[in-house]
Amino acid sequence: MKFFRNNGLSIVLASLFLFFWGAQAITGYQVHRQDALTHGQDPGRFGEYLHSGHFWQATGENWESEFLQMGFYVWLTTFLYQRGSAESLDPDEEEKRREQNQVAKARTGWIQRNSLSLAFVFLFVGSFAIHATGGFHELNKERLEHGEPPESIATFLSDAEFWFQSFQNWQSEFLAVLSIVVLSIFLRQHGSPESKAVTDPNSKTGK
Repeated sequence: MKFFRNNGLSIVLASLFLFFWGAQAITGYQVHRQDALTHGQDPGRFGEYLHSGHFWQATGENWESEFLQMGFYVWLTTFLYQRGSAESLDPDEEEKRREQNQVAKARTGWIQRNSLSLAFVFLFVGSFAIHATGGFHELNKERLEHGEPPESIATFLSDAEFWFQSFQNWQSEFLAVLSIVVLSIFLRQHGSPESKAVTDPNSKTGK
């Protein structure tokens, strides 16, 4: 019980992630199976679907957008402000933070000071590669089924369809971040560390 109390947030979030990823796999296989049967093809087994481009394209496409927005959010909040938001540093304390940063630079290396942003960069690049690889294999599988020659990876990456898949997810992620930045100025959630105290004025910046 003590372990769960100390790690409950991570455990619940990881459980929700696995649940919805599993649900994605099951429903994705149903979509894949229906499409294959419609075209008179063998849909294959569920285990085979988990290795398919269809599954990994959808997975990577969503992961990349999440890591992109989190990486940008972590980086942008180091030097941009939104007065009144619980998600922003207080612009009136900039001089104090500048002094603290000088101390941090003297005691730590660049990688250590930027390790969180760098982690999100690597996660984004990895997810982008999963999206691209999965989509590339899925496209060439479809082209093969229609008797067409395979497409090169360079041609695939320059196709509008690939970037449409990415941009439709990227824009929604930044809309979500914008929402919490702005809404946390005026709205509260009692007990949440993502919110200012209920009695705090709208002008207060930071948690």
